[in-house]
Amino acid sequence: HTLSLTHTHTHTHTHTHTHTHTHTHTHTHTHTHTHTHTHTHTHTQRNTHRERNTLWGTRFRVGVVGPWGCDPLFSKAMPGVAAQLAVDRINKDPALSWEDTFDYVLLQEPCQTARGLQSFLGFQSQASAFIGLANPVYCDAASMLSKGWNKAMFSWWCEGHRLENVQSHPSFSRSTPRPSRVLLSLLRYFRWAHVGIISSPEPVWAETANMVADSLRSYGVVVRLVDVVENSPQSARKTLLTSISLANDLSLRCPLVVVLCMHSVLLGGQTQRLLLETAYDMRMSDGGLAFVPYDALLFSLPHRNVSYDALRTNGKLRRAYDAVLTVTVESAAAGDFYEAYGAAVASGEVGKAWKPQQVSPLFGTIYNSVLLMAYALRSLRDSGDWLSGGNLARHTQNLELEVTTSLTTEARNRTLDIKSSGETYVSYCCPGDSELYMNLNFPLPLLWLEGNMVHFLGRDIHFPNAYGPSQDAACWFNKGPLCSPSSINSTLMETGHPVVVPLNLPDPLLPRRRIIQIRLVRGPNRIRLTLADVTFISASLCNKVVNEHSVRSNVSEQSPATHENSNVAIYEGDWVWLKKLPSGAFKGLDPNTSIIQDLRHENINPFMGFFQDCGVFAMVTEFCSRGSLEDLLLNEEVKLDWMFKSSLLLDLIKGMKYLHNRGVCHGRLKSRNCVVDGRFVLKITDCGYNEVLEAQRFSPPQDLLWTAPEVLRGGHPGLHGNKHADVYSFGIIMQEVVIRGPPYCMLDLTATEILERVTKPPPICRPVVSPDYAPAECIHLMKLCWSEQPDRRPAFDEIFNQFKDIHKGRKTNIIDSMLRMLEQYSSNLEELIRERTEELEIEKQKTEKLLTQMLPKSVAQALKMGTTVEPEDFESVSLYFSDVVGFTTISAHSEPIEVVDLLNDLYTLFDAIIGNHDVYKVETIGDAYMVASGVPILNGDRHAAEIANMALDILSAVGTFKMRHMPDVPLRLRIGLHTGPCVAGVVGLSMPRYCLFGDTVTTASRMESSGMPQRIHVHQSTVKILLDLRLGYKFTLRGRTEVKGKAEETYWLVGREGFDKPMPIPPEFKPGQKAQTLQMEEIAQYKKRKAQQQQQQQQHPASKKN
Repeated sequence: HTLSLTHTHTHTHTHTHTHTHTHTHTHTHTHTHTHTHTHTHTHTQRNTHRERNTLWGTRFRVGVVGPWGCDPLFSKAMPGVAAQLAVDRINKDPALSWEDTFDYVLLQEPCQTARGLQSFLGFQSQASAFIGLANPVYCDAASMLSKGWNKAMFSWWCEGHRLENVQSHPSFSRSTPRPSRVLLSLLRYFRWAHVGIISSPEPVWAETANMVADSLRSYGVVVRLVDVVENSPQSARKTLLTSISLANDLSLRCPLVVVLCMHSVLLGGQTQRLLLETAYDMRMSDGGLAFVPYDALLFSLPHRNVSYDALRTNGKLRRAYDAVLTVTVESAAAGDFYEAYGAAVASGEVGKAWKPQQVSPLFGTIYNSVLLMAYALRSLRDSGDWLSGGNLARHTQNLELEVTTSLTTEARNRTLDIKSSGETYVSYCCPGDSELYMNLNFPLPLLWLEGNMVHFLGRDIHFPNAYGPSQDAACWFNKGPLCSPSSINSTLMETGHPVVVPLNLPDPLLPRRRIIQIRLVRGPNRIRLTLADVTFISASLCNKVVNEHSVRSNVSEQSPATHENSNVAIYEGDWVWLKKLPSGAFKGLDPNTSIIQDLRHENINPFMGFFQDCGVFAMVTEFCSRGSLEDLLLNEEVKLDWMFKSSLLLDLIKGMKYLHNRGVCHGRLKSRNCVVDGRFVLKITDCGYNEVLEAQRFSPPQDLLWTAPEVLRGGHPGLHGNKHADVYSFGIIMQEVVIRGPPYCMLDLTATEILERVTKPPPICRPVVSPDYAPAECIHLMKLCWSEQPDRRPAFDEIFNQFKDIHKGRKTNIIDSMLRMLEQYSSNLEELIRERTEELEIEKQKTEKLLTQMLPKSVAQALKMGTTVEPEDFESVSLYFSDVVGFTTISAHSEPIEVVDLLNDLYTLFDAIIGNHDVYKVETIGDAYMVASGVPILNGDRHAAEIANMALDILSAVGTFKMRHMPDVPLRLRIGLHTGPCVAGVVGLSMPRYCLFGDTVTTASRMESSGMPQRIHVHQSTVKILLDLRLGYKFTLRGRTEVKGKAEETYWLVGREGFDKPMPIPPEFKPGQKAQTLQMEEIAQYKKRKAQQQQQQQQHPASKKN
């Protein structure tokens, strides 16, 4: 029982190249291709060999990328041996050989899929092109990187329909057809519409399962299960029980095909063995389910004259494998992979370390991919095009070569046939369990797929019950309101590929039904919309753009609005909301669909139709800017009083009353399915299409808290609803609105525990609502709505009357409520503005304080006003300079952090002192400290006194200052004072500084540098002003000191009358000692103590660690 499929994938490229080389001999090459691009090349050739070296270089290295070291089954593919075999044969073949070297390099993907892209970034310089990539997580990103690097990427594993877009991925090509397309053809042929995907726990397979699910869903296949099975019987049994519940879905009656994303049991995959044996024990291998191994699509699984030990020695597994539909690449007529590999070993091209049965057939796929790269290079070289990733991918077209099992470089059997349009044809077959363990070799039945039509070429495929899983022939997508109710009366209006459904009995109403169908997809009441009908809106234009469950947008305002990043669109002039579903497509429409489209009520959100285009399936409804009722209740910024709450509940009651009177049951009523428009009018949505919504995914427990207990007990909640169940759901919504909290929020239970108690009373589990939240009559009505007995629940007509009685005739008008809310908002806004103003003023004061600490206040004010700060002349100012004696020596014996701590402690002390004087701190540079008085605020002649008083205070404080890391080493200052004119101004735009300029600054600095430790060196100009002030300053004559090239009389400031703070005693220096630095004996004790500490640390390293 063999199935042979030939599948296609298409690449469309658009390129235009023009190359001109000046020479007397000119010829023009023009290549016009039948698809969407034209290539024009103009060459003037002087030396062909030299020109090709210029264009091509002499070395081409193929990077073979994969998780080769992460899994023994991947390493059994022997990628290095496969690539080396291909490279050796390519270099020996004159038709394929490179000018110098055709080489390969083995590139290892990380075992953790999340780190795949990070590792791929490091491959840029290691290869000229890439093949492989078994990590589906980053295939799109890797292709984009390859495009940026101008390097081709050939893959047999990567899924994802985005890779088919040649404009975005021009350098990407497939060495085999896309596996999900092959699966789709198989499903379409057998009319199987529902799929489950089970993967092994390895990250590569788990991610592959998710990508396959997304791909199948983009084609319209309903993927109802994506699960990971662990290597334990318990996990396998749990997963298969879920599959049984899906396969036995009595409401849908849909067959289920299980795709196994894991290593094949025939090649040593233990997870698949455990799963199939468990399925056999659970009697699931009798034909009700079909298991399709995914890995066999990637290579040619040998099936001629072969016997797999896994089936031959395990009777249970052999019987279970009867339910497995193995689809694999068809072997060439010359022999299968094992025979070809054995021949390569016999010829000495491959070592004898591994027997053929120990090597994974993925070996052949790797070999074929390298070979395909060589053929594409030859085609590109012969055409004269430039070597680039896009050109190399494009030149895979028009190739015919043997790709599966012969391990040759001859292109004669046309097993792989890539047409000029980019379509790739590969034959697939489906060997059964008897061929895989009984060593049989006879002609196999085939199915041939051409385009999207399947042709039967041989005998039927064997299934355990002779028929296999039942067909879903009435509607390939889903049997629900979108599909005709029976196969006899159904007429499918195709939206995708053509499918012919035979009609066994005549239907007199067929013409009328066809007219109705055509009107639903083409007329003014059409229900199917495409990109041509809608215009997507950027999120920045919406107050709130909601996704399926939230009103909060996650779409970047800078990105253009497309069907991929926006749910809001304009349809016929109105804003609409697209509720995107994980999967879906529809092949036909039930005329009853128009009933839902005709629902018109103020409190019903209008249904516009279904959007289906670009792999997106969505329900289209009117856009409501306030989001859902759930979001409104969770928004703490919106104040809701009882009148506002009752208005929302009344809107909900009126909407449900309208639906029930029209014979429509909601079935999925919850606060999330109630939306609020810009006028705060509540509207009900998602009604009438439960089958479509339920078919997309399994509802998590938290989504079932609104569901009536009798529906939960019946199975498939959300699929079948009734009026009593809608009333129950309304009661739960009342609890949400009344207490403004999620369902059952007052109970300390998980959603699963709550559902368990709701479905299995006694006791009856319901929300607990305090009478303080709402009138007693409202609480009583709420409890009636969620009564355990459905017939005791009131109808919405009765609920409407009781709700009106609760308000005793008062109008629960939203406008009245809004007016009261506006008054409340006005009061709240005034209080909020006052609070925000106070906070702003505090922050403003903090900012101004920080600014005035960095610049003079007058300068800071001018900069804040945006005015220019002009330089200013000052006739007389006094300046202070000081630095630390021996600072270089101290720094040399200190750690950097110790130096920082020293300066911080010292300057903090200085800053506290200058705050008591009318001075301005100009700057600090290293250990130098500069202060001025009389600038920028004039203070007459007091500037000299202010500077002198500050210098005395600083010198007194330094006398008792201790360095934290050198407490035994004295810290001494040299201080210099000078008085004279200067210019001040702001310098720079970035981090502006207030600086002083002039001869006075230079002289003051010279006074400091020529001074002595622990003394205040004063220029005669400052002494004169201080004596004129007659404040009792005391000086001693130092003598004549050279200042700026000439000798002048200078003085020591030693005190002032009334100044009683202790002053440090200046040190005495012996002849020959330098007064400008520390003496060695002063620091010797510190060095000795530090050496002792280091010795102790070396002797006791553990104490250092502690």
